[in-house]
Amino acid sequence: MTPAVAHASTSTATPSTRDRRARAAKVLQILDELIPAPAIPLDHGDPFQLLVAVILSAQCTDARVNMVTPALFARAPDAHAMAALDASEIYPFVKTCGFASKAANIAAMSRALVAEHGGEVPRDMAALERLPGVGHKTASVVMVQAFDEPAFPVDTHIHRLAGRWQLSRARNVEEVERDLMALFPRDRWTTLHLQLIYFGRSYCPAKGHVPASCPICSWAMSKARAQREMRQGLSKPRVKPRKPKPSQLAPALKADAKPNLAQKARSHGRKRSR
Repeated sequence: MTPAVAHASTSTATPSTRDRRARAAKVLQILDELIPAPAIPLDHGDPFQLLVAVILSAQCTDARVNMVTPALFARAPDAHAMAALDASEIYPFVKTCGFASKAANIAAMSRALVAEHGGEVPRDMAALERLPGVGHKTASVVMVQAFDEPAFPVDTHIHRLAGRWQLSRARNVEEVERDLMALFPRDRWTTLHLQLIYFGRSYCPAKGHVPASCPICSWAMSKARAQREMRQGLSKPRVKPRKPKPSQLAPALKADAKPNLAQKARSHGRKRSR
C-alpha cells in the first residue's frame, strides 16, 4: 500500500483560485524563511556575459557553465570580440557544456547584437527573442536578472514544483508561467524564481524525493500526485527508524545486570562483616 503524504490534500480536483492564492502565500512565507537572499547562479560581469552563460546553461549545470566562462570571457569579453570569432574558435572553450550548436548560436547572436544593437543587449523581450539561439526562457532570465525587469522564467525545477504544489496544472511551460505570474506579486518575481530553483535543487528533487519530509510538499501536494509519483519511482516514503529487536537488546541488558549483581554481593558481604 502506498503511504499517503502527511497533511496533503485529499482532493484530486484542480484547486480553486482562492485555494491557490492561499497556498501561494504560504509557499512564499516558507521560501522567504529558507532562502531569504538567493544569489544569481551564473557568474557574469554584464548583460552580454549573462546572455552567453544562459545559452550555455541549457541542459547543463550552472556549476559547469561557471567553470568554462572565465576563459571564454578572457578571450572575448563583449559582443564585438565574440562576433569576431568563428563557432569553431568558440567551441573548444564550451565543449564540456554539450552541443556544438551552442558555439554557433553564441557566434550568430553576437554578430546580430553588433549589427542590430551596436553590441549592446537590448532591454526588450521581443528584441531578445529575435536573436539567434535565444528563446523565451533565455530572454526572460536576461530581462529579470540583468535588467531587473518583471519576468518569470520557468525552468524544469519551477515547472515541477508548480505541479507538485497545485499552483498550476502544469501541462506546459506557458501555462505554468501564466499561473505563477497571476498568483505572486509582480515585485517578487525577480527573487521568487531564484528561490524556487534553489528550493527545487535542495529540498524537492525530481527523483528520490520524500514528500512527507519536504517543507512544502508535505502539506501542498495532493494525495493523488503523491501516489502517482510513488508508482513512477520518482518519490519514496519516509523511512521510520527501526526499533531494535529483543535479541539486539539482550546483550546490553546482560551487561547492565552484571554490575548490579556484583554490587549486591559486596553489599551482602559488608552486612555479614558487621
